[in-house]
Amino acid sequence: MGFFANIKKKRNIKKGNESKQNAGPKALKFAAKEQYKQIRENLSFLLPQDGNSVVIGVTSSVRSEGKSTTAINLASVLAEKDCRVLVIDADLRIPTVAKKLGIERTPGLSNFLIGQLEKAPIYGLKTNEKLFVIPSGDIPPNPSELLGSDRMAAFVEKLKESFDYILIDTPPVNLVSDALALSPVLNGLIVVTRESFTEKREIKRCFRQLQLADVKVLGTVLNDASGGRAKKYRGSGYNYYRKADYISPETKQKKKD
Repeated sequence: MGFFANIKKKRNIKKGNESKQNAGPKALKFAAKEQYKQIRENLSFLLPQDGNSVVIGVTSSVRSEGKSTTAINLASVLAEKDCRVLVIDADLRIPTVAKKLGIERTPGLSNFLIGQLEKAPIYGLKTNEKLFVIPSGDIPPNPSELLGSDRMAAFVEKLKESFDYILIDTPPVNLVSDALALSPVLNGLIVVTRESFTEKREIKRCFRQLQLADVKVLGTVLNDASGGRAKKYRGSGYNYYRKADYISPETKQKKKD
């Protein structure tokens, strides 16, 4: 496992514009783009260069560390190398990819996995004809089961015939088991952290769980880096996450009852 890059403080992704079905990510500032290019080059050393499609999961330890933004921006720079790249929003609990890219969230992956659709919708983006996205779809009551299903595994295997890279945005590791459920279809995971926000104990817990599940970690990305020596992780950062946000609708109903 390696340390990929410090992504400097700056919000680089444009908020969703629902009137534009395929607006795509906003252009990155030069410094940030160079950091994502560094990640791209590091991946070329870590992953097999045998012409086969590569499937990469992008996750974090807790919420709000920038995993979805990282997945989108990394996909964008990968597509610049004349590669067909697909982003799958597999955070079926609190999805954000569709909003960031200005596309409709539903129907999407979940609707396909439960059999409502024969084919999952794949959006092309105006910003790069090589970049595509599958939105999350409706929020299901059983995300982990859907993502770990044979239907999901077969779907990813089929997609590999059409794309050079597939980046899958997953929920945080410490909160739910969805990322672990997806691990059999991945070549590896990128773990995103955030300076002055992520607690050290959460990072340790995240890597411990990944190690126990024998998940290959490709590297880490530090978001919102201030430059120079990193600050200490803020002890109160975890308080910004409410675990109720990652409880399924079915569980919430039981609690109300």
